[in-house]
Amino acid sequence: MRILAIDYGRKRCGVAVTDPLQIAANALPVVRTCDLLQFVTEYCSAEPVERILVGEPRQMNGEESESMRYIRPFLAALKKSLPAVPVEMVDERFTSVMAHRDMITAGFKKADRMRKGLADEMSAVIILTTWLESR
Repeated sequence: MRILAIDYGRKRCGVAVTDPLQIAANALPVVRTCDLLQFVTEYCSAEPVERILVGEPRQMNGEESESMRYIRPFLAALKKSLPAVPVEMVDERFTSVMAHRDMITAGFKKADRMRKGLADEMSAVIILTTWLESR
């Protein structure tokens, strides 16, 4: 079964998924936030998903970020739509910074790094990879 990770944003969300053996994380297309619940529900009906990870924005002192007020309603709707799939929050501090650093290291041109959604894709992959490595 696969594991799905979400980097939730107010306008668009990065989504990543493992292979069935849960070895590697791969980015899926960026999804508009307003379409995310439908996307995840349809994905989970087409592919077996063991659990869903959602990036948990935290401040440097460990307290919740203000972004959680946007994420909570999505989490409630997600749990209602997919009650059999566990949803787990994962600390996402520094994932955007890491994504931009990785793009520079990989040699992405500035124009490519500016493409909307690319950092969201990479952040979702980082959230999922970090979770896989912590197991």
